[in-house]
Amino acid sequence: MTEISKATGDPEKLPPAVERFILHWGDMGSQWGVNRTVAQIHALLYVSPAPMTAEDIAAVLGVARSNVSTSIRELLAWNLIRRVPVKGDRRDHFEAESDIWELAARIAAGRKARELDPALAALKACVTGATSDASVHPLAAKRLKEMLDFTETADRWFTQMLAVPRPQLAALMRLGARIVRFLPAGKEKRPSRPASEGGGHEH
Repeated sequence: MTEISKATGDPEKLPPAVERFILHWGDMGSQWGVNRTVAQIHALLYVSPAPMTAEDIAAVLGVARSNVSTSIRELLAWNLIRRVPVKGDRRDHFEAESDIWELAARIAAGRKARELDPALAALKACVTGATSDASVHPLAAKRLKEMLDFTETADRWFTQMLAVPRPQLAALMRLGARIVRFLPAGKEKRPSRPASEGGGHEH
């Protein structure tokens, strides 16, 4: 990384903290299965004080212009960045979604569409197939059904959380484990004593 483009209004070198954030976001992206350059471009636009062109991005990150174009298309598909007009410049300029809650929701929605939804469809097909196939061991069929039930529960929870207004969702997250106190408490089952113990006394 060399300089922030003049389009950002700051020709200075990237501050160490900003550079570290961009590099770390790229590392996290690669661990999540996202191209490192895609993640770095997203991080750069997120902290940029002004929209940037593809040429600006390529210059700052030191990557090929063609690589930037491909990465921008992917970020647009994820709805994490958008094109914005800049007066007096006919080139495309891009900025990232700056609302952190909206950003997190879009990333989660994108991962759900690419990972959870296909997994859910595959599990449903597996459970249906196992139910009608006598050669499938009952234990295997049971565990497939349990995994489907869990995945469906996670899918429903995610969909419901997306509908919760941001202030309430933030409050809910801050509650953490304390939310348990608001849940109805089930009756605690007392462990049964083995029949051999009976109720008598030893002699």
